[in-house]
Amino acid sequence: MEDEEIFEHISSDPDILHGKPCIKGTRIPIYLIVSLVGEGVSTEEIIKDYPSLTTKDIKAAVKYASKLCEYEAYAV
Repeated sequence: MEDEEIFEHISSDPDILHGKPCIKGTRIPIYLIVSLVGEGVSTEEIIKDYPSLTTKDIKAAVKYASKLCEYEAYAV
């Protein structure tokens, strides 16, 4: 997934979840998806629980989170 493709799936609107990044057209925040992936929940299980998501949405969420980590200043 190219970096530009990430933003085809993610939006941030101050009127939705206080501007937290979400999957476009939903109120499903990126942090929730990344948390589920981190807990070992499969893509299929996530889609079963959140049927408005696609595999590409989940990949975009993980890629977005990785990019944030890449550019975050070290706080440790």
